[in-house]
Amino acid sequence: MLQGTMRAAALLGLCMAGHSPAFAQDAVATFYKGKTITLLVGSTPGGGYDTYARLISRHMSKHMPGNPSVVVSNMPGAGSNVAANFVYNAAPKDGTTIGVLYGGAPLEPLIGSTPVQHDPSKSQFIGSANDDVYVCVARKDAPVQKFEDLFEKEVLAGAGVASSTSDFPAVLNAVLKTKFKLVLGYPGSREIALAADKNEVSSVCGLAWPSVSVTNPGWFGPNGTMRLLVQTHVKGHPDLNKDGIPNAMSFAKTEDQKTMLELFFAQEVFGRPYVVAPEVPKDRVEALRKAFLETLADPELVAEAKKANLEVNPVPGEDVQKLIAKVYAAPKELTGALKKALQTAY
Repeated sequence: MLQGTMRAAALLGLCMAGHSPAFAQDAVATFYKGKTITLLVGSTPGGGYDTYARLISRHMSKHMPGNPSVVVSNMPGAGSNVAANFVYNAAPKDGTTIGVLYGGAPLEPLIGSTPVQHDPSKSQFIGSANDDVYVCVARKDAPVQKFEDLFEKEVLAGAGVASSTSDFPAVLNAVLKTKFKLVLGYPGSREIALAADKNEVSSVCGLAWPSVSVTNPGWFGPNGTMRLLVQTHVKGHPDLNKDGIPNAMSFAKTEDQKTMLELFFAQEVFGRPYVVAPEVPKDRVEALRKAFLETLADPELVAEAKKANLEVNPVPGEDVQKLIAKVYAAPKELTGALKKALQTAY
């Protein structure tokens, strides 16, 4: 009798285990039905991060259990760390608020100088819309005509505080001894681009190539106003490599320089990170990660992105999470040296 009872209990447990994914999905669908998911973009409207978020928002609902509405809201400031702080501390912890951050925001607590109230090593990453390749550009009438000129000549570079447009040139200054002179205070890439167009600044560094090539089409090509100086990425973009655009990695002369650049450039793999608070239930995080990848593979989104010349190269949330963990486990002397280099370069 006891054996029969134990056998029945075991079979019931197996049945419940077998159905648990379906039960979990039903629970997620029940939660999200009738609700709204907010993609909270940490930059001003009109830039690359905002453009990608709005593209995703138009297609994500049909891939989410419960088909919630998906809207975009903007919360610029401190290199998207204002939005990161809000998601981590103040936003609902139920999976209805997703931070859309600059690629550098997850590194800010580790190597940055801006005081923040979020811990990326504890946050949960939904994925990245792109494995971005960042570039430095200069006006064709600037005093520098190629990257090597920056070792001898100074150039004004438009930048936002604690953003990729300030951090990338600062790292190049500190590690490779280039001479970018930062003009800080612009709220977003759109405002920096306008400043470059008006010749307030002669260069911009730390721009994501997949977006800037689309948002600023008049910059490039034979009749364009800007030239590409260098790629700031471990491997570079296939098209730019083919065109012979140099990579900053090739200018590293020592192992320390190479290691510091590799560590800093790791953020480009999560170039457009989407993140939720640590407290969001795991089943909802899993549903969001699945929906995120399905959305970016949606034929309608792919067609829309292609029409708008937007590059879609998503990185799964699990991969972003592992890379974040690896970066935060890096030797203290390396991250400390990079942090000091950033602080010294400003």
